[in-house]
Amino acid sequence: MKKVFLLTVFLISFMAFSSAYAHPPSDIIINFDPKTKILNAVIMHNTSNPDSHFIKKVDIGLNGKEIIEHKISREDNNESQTVSYLIPDANNGDVLSVEAYCSISGKLRKEIKVEVK
Repeated sequence: MKKVFLLTVFLISFMAFSSAYAHPPSDIIINFDPKTKILNAVIMHNTSNPDSHFIKKVDIGLNGKEIIEHKISREDNNESQTVSYLIPDANNGDVLSVEAYCSISGKLRKEIKVEVK
């Protein structure tokens, strides 16, 4: 019985410790160039080990419809993940969204409106 109790305490402590380091991206900085139709996004996500705790997936949406799903195996560095996509169908007034998923827990979604100047 004592072993079961100790094992339970260990597992609960381990799960609490692991989730303390899991966090969604803190910000997504999005830029879209209407001339080149290139969407750039810098996903801010601090991590001490970008090989095991990283942005695992980025979804791109156009006017509420997912148009790109990009799976990623590691983060660029300890602070951020940068992605770029060609969005040929984006026009003035359209809404582009970027949703980034942490490999451990959490996600963040940001959007911008396409403005041709």
